[in-house]
Amino acid sequence: MKMTKLFSQFFESEKAGGIILVFVTLISLCLANSPWQTQYISFWHNTIGSHSIVDWINDGLMAIFFLLIGLELEREIYHGELSDIKNAALPILGAFGGMIIPAGIYLLFNFGTATQSGAGIPMATDIAFAVGVLSLLGNRVPTSLKIFLTALAVIDDLGAIIIIAVFYTKTIAFMNLAIALGIWVALLVLNRIKIHNLIPYLIGGILMWYFMLHSGIHATITGVLLAFAIPFSHGDEKSTSYILQDFLHKPVAFFILPLFALANTGIALGNDLGSGLTHSNSIGILIGLIFGKPLGIWLFSFIGVGLGLCTLPNDLKWKNILGAGFLGGIGFTMSIFITLLAFDDEQVINHSKIAILLASLIAGSIGFVVLKLTLKNE
Repeated sequence: MKMTKLFSQFFESEKAGGIILVFVTLISLCLANSPWQTQYISFWHNTIGSHSIVDWINDGLMAIFFLLIGLELEREIYHGELSDIKNAALPILGAFGGMIIPAGIYLLFNFGTATQSGAGIPMATDIAFAVGVLSLLGNRVPTSLKIFLTALAVIDDLGAIIIIAVFYTKTIAFMNLAIALGIWVALLVLNRIKIHNLIPYLIGGILMWYFMLHSGIHATITGVLLAFAIPFSHGDEKSTSYILQDFLHKPVAFFILPLFALANTGIALGNDLGSGLTHSNSIGILIGLIFGKPLGIWLFSFIGVGLGLCTLPNDLKWKNILGAGFLGGIGFTMSIFITLLAFDDEQVINHSKIAILLASLIAGSIGFVVLKLTLKNE
């Protein structure tokens, strides 16, 4: 399989971004448990206008991250791995299993409790971290595995977006939602009449974001909707979609996601750390990400191939899919994002974040070892 130029750029930016995310997360944890703990944690809660810094990051800048995800998903659907249903079926089924099984495991421990709303937390995969770990294996990684993992993570993110919209919306201001959707329809019309200038789409996207923010539905959904309104044309280097996606790679990988990590991983590790990790919520996250993710991804992929719904690439073996499944257990960005929507209790949020970081570290390490061993002579 030959990777397109834009996919290669996307993969490379995510690879470097994953390394940076590890670095800034370590810095954030160190500062949050240093003599500057109070000043560091309180800094992110300073207000600019009517919102705190962390809110501007989570509700505003992350919409740009979702815009990039949407643009990549659109490209995958039209020209990439998802453009052929036979090829797309394998990562689609893997992603579906990687969401259903972890959520089921989480609910086994938390159904009927105050934390059952966290079922979406172990369903997520962090593209930057997963691709970053995969890149450490160098040239031994076949292109088909890179494409499988990236497509799976993109589909996973789409699933997370749907889950956020459906299950983490508490109240809806229908007038604001109608205005936001009306703006989206207007942008779709601009696309239809072949207006390729990016400016009206960006202005419309900002207005749509404002009304979506005040509608009760999470404002980051705007990013995905905007992505599908921006003209794709033939998908070449002159297309509006290509130009924007190419431009967004570096700001997202090297500024937005690291800033999100800094703002949301400043966790003070108190004396209750041990008891926090033994809570049903933390156990659900840990088992869901470390074991549920690889089990779901591998099992659903295996069943899909067995039923003839998809095929396993010739240069891959099932043990490679298992290794990629463990990398899918690196939740981080999306898992933390869903945590912030699922819970209001600061202690539960912190314990969830710690469980996510620990599970992501363990799952990523296992995935790296499995792939290092299974790809050694291939």
